[in-house]
Amino acid sequence: MAREGTFAAAGNRIGLTQAAVSAQIQRLEAELGFALFDRNGRSAQLNKNGERILAQAQEVLRLYAELGTPPSGASAQVLVTIGAIASLQRSLLPDALARFHRERPDCRTRVIPGLSMELVNRVDTGELDMAAVIRPPFSLQSDLRWTTLALEPFRLLVPREVREDDWRKIIATRPFIRYDRTSFGGRQVDRFLRAMHFSPREVCEVDELDAIVRLVANRLGVALVPEVATHRRWPAAVRAIDLGDHTFHRDVGLVQRARGAMSEPAQLLSRFLTLAAGIATDEI
Repeated sequence: MAREGTFAAAGNRIGLTQAAVSAQIQRLEAELGFALFDRNGRSAQLNKNGERILAQAQEVLRLYAELGTPPSGASAQVLVTIGAIASLQRSLLPDALARFHRERPDCRTRVIPGLSMELVNRVDTGELDMAAVIRPPFSLQSDLRWTTLALEPFRLLVPREVREDDWRKIIATRPFIRYDRTSFGGRQVDRFLRAMHFSPREVCEVDELDAIVRLVANRLGVALVPEVATHRRWPAAVRAIDLGDHTFHRDVGLVQRARGAMSEPAQLLSRFLTLAAGIATDEI
């Protein structure tokens, strides 16, 4: 809210309604016993009390991030924190981390799992140095930058015994396993279905891609999923059908702060991630 200027904008930023954000702020002000914002119509500006509480909250976040670091006088290590969605933890991240630790044995890393929306917000607040996520469907803050690591094409996944290749007919007639609509990738599937005027017979909605693949392999239904690095060779029990000219892609990459706001070790890990993705870079 302090960044966005209005409760509505703050809600859009974190995926909540304006009413929900306003209610949370009101509950916080009630607990504290004083107002945090000077309200003027639809806008709200932090007052002196709000600025003081914001500084205290930022300090709490800083202390939380330092939990587990060596006490004063002990051998200090630089900590680099990176958020990552599950598919990137299984594909690009391990190789990049291994190379990073060989190069910088004085550093340690912490990988934070989560959904793309949550991880982007945590980079924005400074809790994470970077995040490997699906590209958000909105513009990033001006002090954040995006680097694409891979464009993953969506395929229609069907049980192996389904020999038909007409993906339109398959979606229209077969039980459908939906990629969770609250995720960025699931929103892409939802937009595609609406654009194609499909109303599939849904049987299940799941966020985890490996779980969706296994459900298809178990003949529960068919699904639209991205062809991620770990699925370049699909399991024997399933078959992937190309969508042809209607193929859409999941853009996965890195969200990070501007170079001047990142430590040298964080910049190095970022570089190794882009190299793991096959992207040449001259950056540190």
